[in-house]
Amino acid sequence: MHVGHLLRTDRLDLTLVWGDEALLGQEIAGVTATDLEDPARFLQPGEIVLSGLVWWNRDDSGGKADRFVAALHRAGAVALLAGEETHGHVPRVLADACRRHRIALIAVPSHTSFRAVTESVYLRQWGDLSGRPGAHHALPENVRLDLDRALEGGEPVDRLLDRAFAHLGAPACHLLTPSGRTVARTADAARLGAREAVAALGGGQGTTLRVEAEGTGFDTWYLHLPEAGQVPPRALAEISELLGRHRRREDRRRAGRGPAGARLIEAVGALRADTDRLRRALGSCGLAGRSAYTVVAAALEPNGGAGADGVAALTEALSHLPSPAFAVALGEADEATAILAHEDGAGGEVRERLAGVWPLIHSCRPESAWHAGVSEPVAATALPTALTQARYGLAAARGATPPSPRVVALRDLGGLAPLLAGVPASVRDVYRETALGPLSRAGRGSGAMLLETLETFLAHDCSWARTAEALHVHVNTVHYRVERIEALTGRDLSRLDDRADLRAALLCR
Repeated sequence: MHVGHLLRTDRLDLTLVWGDEALLGQEIAGVTATDLEDPARFLQPGEIVLSGLVWWNRDDSGGKADRFVAALHRAGAVALLAGEETHGHVPRVLADACRRHRIALIAVPSHTSFRAVTESVYLRQWGDLSGRPGAHHALPENVRLDLDRALEGGEPVDRLLDRAFAHLGAPACHLLTPSGRTVARTADAARLGAREAVAALGGGQGTTLRVEAEGTGFDTWYLHLPEAGQVPPRALAEISELLGRHRRREDRRRAGRGPAGARLIEAVGALRADTDRLRRALGSCGLAGRSAYTVVAAALEPNGGAGADGVAALTEALSHLPSPAFAVALGEADEATAILAHEDGAGGEVRERLAGVWPLIHSCRPESAWHAGVSEPVAATALPTALTQARYGLAAARGATPPSPRVVALRDLGGLAPLLAGVPASVRDVYRETALGPLSRAGRGSGAMLLETLETFLAHDCSWARTAEALHVHVNTVHYRVERIEALTGRDLSRLDDRADLRAALLCR
């Protein structure tokens, strides 16, 4: 494996800071992670070095950076992979030092773990070894032929896993996703809860190997053996390659169902309801004939939409639910939309179960915030109404202050604030400006003071004394300010309707 291969591994999202063609063509012999200022004695020639740059500080004019890179050069390292999480960027002085000593420099974004880089290197190396002919295969030929036949025959992944490890003493092994969903496990492997599985993947115990397939940060498969050293690395790599082939077949089948899901979402969201079209679309997705349906709409912040990753994230979240039957596709404004089919009485659990899974989905990409809206259970003919409910819940979740990952159902929209969050932003802006604009234009300093008084007055149920106490002013001052607010806005704060108008305008800010 060459240094340049790392940059072409899409899931790592690495960025070349400096390095020419000759440096990128160097063979990688191994990986070492270190934050020592002088790591030379721990390095071997041909290694790439992973560093979180904890040893560097912003006051360094270049001395520390130069000594660190010089140590890498003396040891024969072929590249430095610098993590951006500690400082938010790769320091320029480090790039300058790498140019001087001719060490390729690659930036590792905060959402890419050093473990993922290490696994990519060793999996590629093991794959190269296992791909060689004859004696270089770690698995016996009869075992490989048996597994190939099982794969060609459409054997489920859990049976493939059992057959693959049977001749190795049947060690406990789990096939997990980053959010802790167990895709499969060997017969003797303990059942893991989702949070327990996430902890196992990130705990550094045992052996974990990524299955090479076109997964995302939400649905990639990982082989995890709780006890390290039970299986030779090359044998584990060959089993991983087999599972990767199975996964790629499953992905192709799922992609083939994608257009049907898109047609279903389009039929549900059509301006004119067409019962026959909706029934056919449900049938093509295998969801026809159920007594109840729930709609989920999800989006990613701060990008405003979800895109293909949103579909993968929502699919992964729904796969955590027991016995799910659903179709997912991109909907309006690039949001991910799902139609779930279930029996009467089961729909009420969707929101609670999805809310329990949502933090695990968020942990797969902590720098983003996933929001979702969940409809009430409805009959098939009421799916357009359910889609509107889900989108309204999504708008309320995204409009929450402070923003945080949330799952909102219709029954959660019990106050004025979540109700207004579902109103289009352009409408809220016009309403706020119409109602509160005169206060904002009241003069330098006065506008902010009057807005604060109004907000405090309404928050204290229009109590003059409690408002004065909260603002640390005399009651007469509150009376004077409220009179000015009424004069500027044309509202009478003794009337409930006018108080509600101004309260709504404040919530639209």
